[in-house]
Amino acid sequence: MSIAAFRVRSFRFQWSADLLTSWAFEMETIILGWYVMVHTGSVLLLTAFGSLQFLGTLVAPMFGVLGDRLGGRFMLCAMRAAYAALAALMMVLILAGLLSPAVVFAVATLAGIVRPNDLVMRNSLIGETIPPAHFMGALGLSRATMDSARVGGALAGAGLSTILGLASTYVVVTVFYLAGLALTLGVARRRPMPDPTAPARVGVPRSSRWHELEAGVVHVLKTPELLAGMWLAFLVNLTAYPASSGLLPYVARSVYHVDATGLGWLVASFALGGLLASLTMVVTGGSRRPERSTLVHTVIWYVLLLGFGHVRSMGVGVLTLLVAGFVQNVAMISMTATLLAAAGDGFRGRVMGVRTLAVYGMAPGLLASGFLIERIGYPLTITISAGLGLLFTILIGARWRASMWQPAGTASVAAAAYDGGHLAGGKRP
Repeated sequence: MSIAAFRVRSFRFQWSADLLTSWAFEMETIILGWYVMVHTGSVLLLTAFGSLQFLGTLVAPMFGVLGDRLGGRFMLCAMRAAYAALAALMMVLILAGLLSPAVVFAVATLAGIVRPNDLVMRNSLIGETIPPAHFMGALGLSRATMDSARVGGALAGAGLSTILGLASTYVVVTVFYLAGLALTLGVARRRPMPDPTAPARVGVPRSSRWHELEAGVVHVLKTPELLAGMWLAFLVNLTAYPASSGLLPYVARSVYHVDATGLGWLVASFALGGLLASLTMVVTGGSRRPERSTLVHTVIWYVLLLGFGHVRSMGVGVLTLLVAGFVQNVAMISMTATLLAAAGDGFRGRVMGVRTLAVYGMAPGLLASGFLIERIGYPLTITISAGLGLLFTILIGARWRASMWQPAGTASVAAAAYDGGHLAGGKRP
C-alpha cells in the first residue's frame, strides 16, 4: 500500500502541515469572498478577488529556483510564516473594527503572491524525500489534503463564520496557519541539491538566479516527458477545467435552472470525485506507468465532458461530474509523478514552477467559452472545447509516444528501481 510513505518521518510532518494549511486556505477564501460580496454587492469585485488568488503563478518559476537553491523546507517555513502573519493582521483589524473591502484586497494581493507556490514547494519536497517508487502514493496523500479542504474546509469556514462570527472564525484560521507552520518545522532539514548547471571549479562565482531559471526552462524543453507534460497541463487548463469548474455557475442557472444550493452540489461532486481518486491512489499505489495513465485518464475526462455538455438532468450531471473529478485527479497525480521523476535532482523546484504557469490557459479558455456560448450555445461550445482537447491529447501522446507510451518512461524506470522494502529500510529522513 502507498500509505507506506508515512514511514518517512519527514512526510508525516509535511502531510499534517499541508492538511492544516489547506483547510486554512479554503476557510479564509470562503470567508473573505463572502465578505467582499456582502459589503460591495459587486460580482466584478468578487471575481477580481478570486483572480488575486492566482497572482503568484506569475513568479512561480522563480519560487522554484529559490526552492532548488535553498531547499523546500526553508521555503515552506518562510511562506507559511507569511500566511500566519497576514491572518493575524486580519484578525487584529477585525477585532479593532478596521476591516474594509480595500484592506481585504490589499491582504489578498500580498497572500496571492505567495500562496499559489505552496503547491510547488510541497511537490518539490516530496521529490526530495520520497523514493520514486512511492511518488504516486505520496502525491495521492498530498492531493487528498487539498481535496478534503475543498469539500470540508469551505463548509467549515462558512459554518463557523455564521455561528461564531467573523472575528472568532479568523482566530481559528490563524491557529490553523500557526499549527501548520509548527509542523512544517518538523520536516527533514536537507541540504539543497547543487545546481547541475553551476560551475564546479573552486573560485568560480555561483550562477545567478536568472541563469538557474533559464537552465530550468532549457531542461524542460530538452526532456521529452517534461515537455509533453507541460503541453498537456496547458491544454487541460485551456479546454477542460473551464467546463469542469469555471462554467458551473452558468450550467446551474441556465441549464439545470437551480439556485446556489444546486451549484454547491455541482462543485462538491467534482471535488468529491477528486478526493475519492486521491484515496484510491493511496490504497492502490497508482499505475506503474504514470505517464501512460496521464494520457488515458485525460482522454476519459474529455469523453465525460462531451457527455456532460449534453446532459439535461441535474442528477445525471452530478454523477458525471463526480466521475470526471475522479479521472481528472488520477490524471493530474500521474502527471505530477511523471514530472517529479523526470525532473531529476536539482531541478524539481524549477520544473514544478514552470508547471504552475500552465494555469494561465484557464483565462483564455473561459473567455473563449463565454464568447462561443453567447453565439452558438452551451452544448456546441462544450463539444468543440472537449473535442479539441481530446484531439490534441491524442496528438501529444503520438508526438511523444516514445517517452509517454511505448517504452518504460523515466518515471516508470525510476519506480522499478525501488521496492517497498527500500522505503522501510532505507536511510530516508
